[in-house]
Amino acid sequence: MEMIRIFAPATVANLGCGFDIMGMAIDGVGDVMEVSVGEGTGLAIKNSSDVALPDDVEGNVMTPAVRALLSAYGQNKRVEINILKKIRPGSGIGSSAASSAGAVVGVNELLGRPFGAVRLVEFAMEGESLIGGGAHHADNVAPAIMGGVVLIRGYSPLDIIQLPIPDNFYTAVVHPHITVTTCEGRGVLPREIPLQTAITQWGNVGGLVGGLALGDMALVGRSVRDVVAEPARKHFIPGYDELKHRALAAGALGVNIAGSGPAVFAVVDSMEGANELCEVMKAHFMALGIEADVYPSKISGQGARVV
Repeated sequence: MEMIRIFAPATVANLGCGFDIMGMAIDGVGDVMEVSVGEGTGLAIKNSSDVALPDDVEGNVMTPAVRALLSAYGQNKRVEINILKKIRPGSGIGSSAASSAGAVVGVNELLGRPFGAVRLVEFAMEGESLIGGGAHHADNVAPAIMGGVVLIRGYSPLDIIQLPIPDNFYTAVVHPHITVTTCEGRGVLPREIPLQTAITQWGNVGGLVGGLALGDMALVGRSVRDVVAEPARKHFIPGYDELKHRALAAGALGVNIAGSGPAVFAVVDSMEGANELCEVMKAHFMALGIEADVYPSKISGQGARVV
């Protein structure tokens, strides 16, 4: 069997206002896995990381993603995946997306790259469906595969746009050691929203896209506001309102929940600012007796790749 090692980056979904349609890849944290492909049939997944994962292959998000790819490929292959390093599930920074993205990118590479990025996103979405209660969304898997900041303009058909990344776009992400599952995060969302709320949200999405295109980080910062999901989800995160107030007072251009949480991200225009904000946000959780990891990062233009 031929084997390669893959890195798949962590991601921040939604970017505040872009529920299910926007996401970005971040540097410095992600999954590392060895992917092997050879003659035969079947899928074997081994977990050599220090993170507990489902023992059953059928319960792993990689399984439907890899099967979808092989079905489209039309030939039987034996696939073996060994997870060496894993984002903690339920962290809010795209743990399942990194798994699915890394798996399909690795298998595609070993098959001679028969599929392009958008098709790989479609395959990886099958894994997201497994943990999202059947919901097909690409706001994590698209940036995990394609890198950078993405906008999913539509799902039928899948229409993904890679947006410009300002040179001074940095983020500070804090992951408190509590768990919010994707199903929990989706379960509290309102099924209907007032027209005025929708108008506010549309304005923020437009402002965010415009800020990225113009390289205007102040506009990006004030557009990561969310009047739909954030009010419904913030109770999962201890002291969220105070955390947001402290981060903004410390220089954050904008603050919001990463995906369904519990991770929180801040938008900033320098690495120095990202480091300072990480310390502020980590101190918030430490004061509450909650351990937390922090990730100061420049927005990554690279998605899952061979390393």
